[in-house]
Amino acid sequence: MLRKHNVIKMLLTAMVALLLAACSSQDGSLKISPDAISGRWYNQAQVDQGQQIFADNCAACHGPAGQGGENWRVANAEGVYPAPPLNGSAHAWHHPLALLKQTINDGGVALGGSMPAWQDRLTDDQQMATIAALQYSWSDDIYNAWKQINAR
Repeated sequence: MLRKHNVIKMLLTAMVALLLAACSSQDGSLKISPDAISGRWYNQAQVDQGQQIFADNCAACHGPAGQGGENWRVANAEGVYPAPPLNGSAHAWHHPLALLKQTINDGGVALGGSMPAWQDRLTDDQQMATIAALQYSWSDDIYNAWKQINAR
């Protein structure tokens, strides 16, 4: 199990490095919307769109407020973990934008969850709007900590 975890961790690290280049501007900084919400990369239109996408596609598992499934840290009898919180109260805020987007694209099965891949169901703009809606629910402290981690 530990070996499988290490392989997955190495693969995710490599994917994050590749995707960071795709999600950042020429100088490596996060692309900021011209009408961004104060101090954040996204705008209100993205949040509004993302909240609807989340309600339609994600809330059934992650909860209507992104609070996650019950006992999300404990795998069920089949070894599958419930949906984790996305509201800033768990680990999602530790992940760079590229990894959040990669998880939406590829789903969570490889990580021990049951989330389907959304790559062929949501456009890039819809995925980014969904992330914007999630991050909008994060406190300023959590968002700023996320921004610090991703500034490196």
